[in-house]
Amino acid sequence: MIHFKSITTRVISLHVIAVGITSVCMPLALYWLLSTTATDLHHRALRDYAGTIAQYLVQRQGGWTLELPAGLRELYSQSYGRQSYAVLDGDGRVLFSSLADGAAIFPDDRRAAPEQFLEMRRGKDAIYGASIAETITDKTVWIQVAQDLAHRDVLIDDIVADFFPRVGWITFPILLVLLMIDIVIFRRAMQPVLQASDIARTIGPARTEVRLPTQGMPREILPLVQAVNQALERLERGFRTQREFTADAAHELRTPLAILRARIDTLDDKVVREALRQDITGMSRIVSQLLDIAELESFVVDPEERADLRSVAAEAAAFIAPLAVAQGKSIALTGAKQPVWIRGNPETLFQAIRNLAENALNHTPAGTSVEIDVAETGVLRVLDDGPGVPESERELIFRRFWRRDRRRPGNAGLGLSIVSRIVEAHAGSIAVENRAGGGAVFSLHFARAA
Repeated sequence: MIHFKSITTRVISLHVIAVGITSVCMPLALYWLLSTTATDLHHRALRDYAGTIAQYLVQRQGGWTLELPAGLRELYSQSYGRQSYAVLDGDGRVLFSSLADGAAIFPDDRRAAPEQFLEMRRGKDAIYGASIAETITDKTVWIQVAQDLAHRDVLIDDIVADFFPRVGWITFPILLVLLMIDIVIFRRAMQPVLQASDIARTIGPARTEVRLPTQGMPREILPLVQAVNQALERLERGFRTQREFTADAAHELRTPLAILRARIDTLDDKVVREALRQDITGMSRIVSQLLDIAELESFVVDPEERADLRSVAAEAAAFIAPLAVAQGKSIALTGAKQPVWIRGNPETLFQAIRNLAENALNHTPAGTSVEIDVAETGVLRVLDDGPGVPESERELIFRRFWRRDRRRPGNAGLGLSIVSRIVEAHAGSIAVENRAGGGAVFSLHFARAA
């Protein structure tokens, strides 16, 4: 059995099969009904013929007489040849007959029932008729009336003969139109479900407040939607608890670190004091990154907000320059000379560019340069002369707490994950590749503002 992934496809396919079966069965049923109706009409006509003969059948002392008007005699004459009659008594003797030989129409009529419909062949002709009992005074006679099927009512024959091909061609287009109307009605009825499905695609860690709409939802689907909304509420509470814990923990760690830094500054051993100070600096950086992550989890970019990407990049380069000089490296800003306006938040964009530049400085050797290139198309690239990023690690480096070298102090693997989250909030994309001459290139793609 074929299984469809889409409920719409499943229902439409079943409807197509139903329409196909109906388009065949309906003409057959109508043909049978019409044929039955035509047969009933024929039987009624035969009864009327027998009744008419009985009206002119008279019993006298000398026997039976049949006094048909001239018109009826002409109708049953051999020259007319379409209809015939015969009158038999209770013993089966022929009293009257329109046939030339004066015989019974149905010689084998055994008169088993008051009314019988019989068919026989006379030479090449097919004869169909009735044998009907009629009681006149106190005597019962049997009146046989028949009609040559070759001369049956032409109109009824044509209707029955042409009914199936004509109705078959008419029924299929009608059912096809009904199917199209049914599809429109079904899609309209499924519209709330489709809208809920589109909304569900937008739900993620950054949009846990979104709920599926229940208004207009079909009764059969409503319990499922309500269950999903309840699950989303529990999920949102879980994310909120996690964010609050991360922010609270980071805030609580800042004060002890500040106290610890003050105490380290009072140590007499300069070597130990400097080593501990570097450790405290690394720990403070990790705490700040944790706070950034907690804030970015609920961050949403205002659709009307704009930022000059070149100006933000210049500010980030100026901020990183002292750190680059202290490490014996340099930082350069290249690319567009005019403002490059994009849809975004300047503060978080500054944070992303700064983290990318710091990451590049950490991986490029002394005496080299880190380049921040801004294109007029809204693409920002950070280029370094480091070892590059292996292709197998290009997806891993944006995960939280992932580190290639876990022995390096002050590195928790959060910087690039913060960059990735900021780019995602701006509906942008991030990519990394290696330079031909060595080093890595991180590219941020943003949508230009009007």
